[in-house]
Amino acid sequence: MLKELEKIHKEALAAIEKSSDEKSLEDIRVNVTGRNGSLTLFLKKLGTLSKEERPVVGSAANKIKEEILLALEEKKKKLSLERIAKIESVDSVNVTLPGREIPKGSIHPINLLISDLVKIFSRAGFSVVFGPEIEIDYYNFEALNMPPAHPARDMQDTFYLDKGRLLRTHTSAVQVRIMEKKKPPLAIIAPGKVYRRDDDISHSPMFHQIEGLLVDEKTTFAHLKGVLTYVLHELFGQDLKVRFRPSYFPYTEPSAEVDIECVFCRGKGCKTCKQSGWLEVLGSGMVHPEVFKFVNYDEELYQGFAFGMGMERLAMLKYGINDIRLYYENDIRFLSSFLGILP
Repeated sequence: MLKELEKIHKEALAAIEKSSDEKSLEDIRVNVTGRNGSLTLFLKKLGTLSKEERPVVGSAANKIKEEILLALEEKKKKLSLERIAKIESVDSVNVTLPGREIPKGSIHPINLLISDLVKIFSRAGFSVVFGPEIEIDYYNFEALNMPPAHPARDMQDTFYLDKGRLLRTHTSAVQVRIMEKKKPPLAIIAPGKVYRRDDDISHSPMFHQIEGLLVDEKTTFAHLKGVLTYVLHELFGQDLKVRFRPSYFPYTEPSAEVDIECVFCRGKGCKTCKQSGWLEVLGSGMVHPEVFKFVNYDEELYQGFAFGMGMERLAMLKYGINDIRLYYENDIRFLSSFLGILP
């Protein structure tokens, strides 16, 4: 039995020494120590030995198995080092090898739309302003004619923080901050992130808005309609139908929702527009006189209009996106579909 064991040992070490690649080493391991390997089959014969021979032969077999496995590992390391040395010895680049394709980046559809709208509003004379995402109650609610316990606060689904702070529910708060610092005339838009407790196929707890404000002497609702119609035509095409419906917002009076002809069915009625032929895209109205009192504007001298639009909804309509969650999943297949679209 010991002679048979020694033969297995010598043949395995010789084969390991002659091997020239990792595949042949793996074949040796399987043929010697694998389930049906020569050493494994030998160990199965230990049960036929006497009580005196069994521990002696078993100990010798285990020692030989360890030596074979160690020799396999050392040979594998040696072959690996030789392969690396061979690669490093090559001092030139093989230009015939195929190149590596570098993935192309694309601008996110929300950023595409915001950039597009900034250009459109800039042509109409509006400036871009920004404000903090963590706001205080005064700017987010009170100065916009929503005192404590006002029912309109319930429409916002607010994320409240400590010490009277909150995550802003709209970028209208920026308008108040700007009016505190600057006297009319002024025309501004405030793009940015806003936060509300909402999450489903068409809503996200974090989304993007552009709020706009224009204040001057003798500003009328006709100016509001003219500016917003111009913007929507620039965005969706000059043949787009636009309508204004009476609505309510605490910081504008009168107020109006703005609808556009359904971009999918062109007013014929479909699932997206609920067979109405129209899609709501933004809210607007003439600035409430109470808001002007908070910023010390003379409401007898100045009039203004304000509006707000959600970027996610507008982008869904402009780019044909059917699920708001696609914006945030970082799926390269979705993002790559916007390659070549310039802001």
